[in-house]
Formats: sequence, structure tokens, C-alpha cells
Amino acid sequence: MESQCLGLAEAMNLQPTVKRVRLRGLWRGLSPYLMLGASLAISKKGGPIAPPWPDMVIATGRQSILPALHIKKMSGGKSFLVQIQNPALYHDQFDVIIVPEHDGLKGEKVIAPLGAMHRVVPEKLVNEAAKWAPKFAHLPRPYVAVLLGGSNGTYRLDPAVMMELGPRLAALSKSQQVSLLVTPSRRTGEVNRVLLSNLLHDCNAFVWDEKGDNPYYGMLGLADSIIVINDSINMISEACSTGKPVYMASLPGHSEKFASFHHAMRQTNRIRPLGETLERWEYEPLNEMQRVAHAVLARFNRSAEKNKG
Repeated sequence: MESQCLGLAEAMNLQPTVKRVRLRGLWRGLSPYLMLGASLAISKKGGPIAPPWPDMVIATGRQSILPALHIKKMSGGKSFLVQIQNPALYHDQFDVIIVPEHDGLKGEKVIAPLGAMHRVVPEKLVNEAAKWAPKFAHLPRPYVAVLLGGSNGTYRLDPAVMMELGPRLAALSKSQQVSLLVTPSRRTGEVNRVLLSNLLHDCNAFVWDEKGDNPYYGMLGLADSIIVINDSINMISEACSTGKPVYMASLPGHSEKFASFHHAMRQTNRIRPLGETLERWEYEPLNEMQRVAHAVLARFNRSAEKNKG
């Protein structure tokens, strides 16, 4: 979620101050439905919410809604509010709402990219690839980056599922003679990560143990192909922005919103289902960041001129 905010800020050439919001007590569970008492709700552990008030706030997640609207109020309406993801309520109080096209949200303030906001740009991939290349130099090319998600409200990744996925990856590594560069997410869980490491023990593979710096962007930069799990629109969007072949492995579960996004990626030849072989193909990289950044800046500039008047 933070990556989406930072990606948009970077695309607008801004240097943001990061606030990792924490709400107290009832507000944590009831946000955004409980909006009274903002000064009591916002925990100081995430950093103080205090003046000088910013010209722009880029926020995401329901925990951010109350603090963002609090800033808007305390700034006398001058702080420009950009909300990434559907805030569910108070649409009229945000200046821009950025939600993926497959969410189906419409409105004058809505910008709907195809996919999620992220930080994957060519320069970053080149730099991260150079940084991490020595770490993986002992593994023979070609490289296949494997982006693992995990269980969420829609999909399930547990040891039983990993016992199916792990052998598939191992067989692919051996039959296609590729090295696997695997990065888990927070949702993958230690049990699943260790299990996968064991299942890949006799393969050319690296599984990040979640210690030290995350090699995620380095893996994307070095990869010849990418395998991504279907539970994360963020990771699929990031993978498809590279222009490299992207294969999708499916977890048990179903969501109409996710299915709509997956369909759009298949229709534009950006992703293909994971099978037993790897192919090379070309497609137009998914690059919505600049379009969205230009649209947000244009609206911000109009708002700033209006406030001057």
C-alpha cells in the first residue's frame, strides 16, 4: 500500500514525508465509519499529524481516511487530498480518488488506471538489477522471478496449496533449465516460505528469507520471465510493467473484481496461465503511472489557482 503512494509521488517528482498511520481503539476497527475525535484517534506512534499542513496528501487504506480528512479540515481546505483505493465514504471530500478500472467506481473525481499504482520504472529496475546481480551470480541463467502472495479475503495459500505449487515450480526449473528467484510477501507466512524452500532444495533456486533488504525490484530487473500469484493486483501490475513474459499461477478462491483484471491482462497478452513450458513474447508494458501522475498534477494546479483566487 505504501508503495502505491510512493510510486505516485515519485512519478510526480515529489519528495514526500511518509506517515505510517495508526489509529487507536474503536477507530482502528470502525474506520471510516467512526470519524469523530480525530485528535484522539490518531496514534503518535506513526508520527505526529501536525502543521505545517502539506500542499498535497497521498493516502491509501481505510486507516488513512480519518487522518487525511483531518488534515483537509485543519488546513482550511487547502491541502489537496489524493486517495488511492476506494474510501467507501466521503467521496465528495477528496480531490482525487484513484481506483483500478475493474473496481467500476465512477465519478468526476475518479481516475481509473488499468491496474494498481506502483514504483516499478525502468531506471529503478536497472539500478536494482546491478545491485543484486552479484547475489545471484552463482545461479545459471535464464532467471525466472517468482512473486509469492498469500491468503487474503478472497484467495487461500496454505501448506496444502504450497505442496501443489512447490513441485510445479521445481519441475519447471528442471525441465526448462531455469533458476528461480523467489520473493515472498508478508502474507506468504513463514511456514509456507520454509516449506517452499524445502521443496526447491535440489533446484537452482533462491528463496528470500525476509532478512535484510528485499531483493524484489532486483529480481524484477534481472528476470527473463516472471511468475506471479493471482492474489495480488499490485504484483501483477508491477510484473506487467516490465514488458517481460508474465505467467500467473492460481490459488483457490474467486473474486469478480480480480477476475475482471486478470481477463484484461490476458486480453492484452500481458499474462498467460502458468503451464509446463516457458515461452518468449512481447507486449506493451503496463505503464499507467505517468498518465495518472499528469492527471493528478493538472487537477492539483487547477485547485491551487482556485485557492489563490
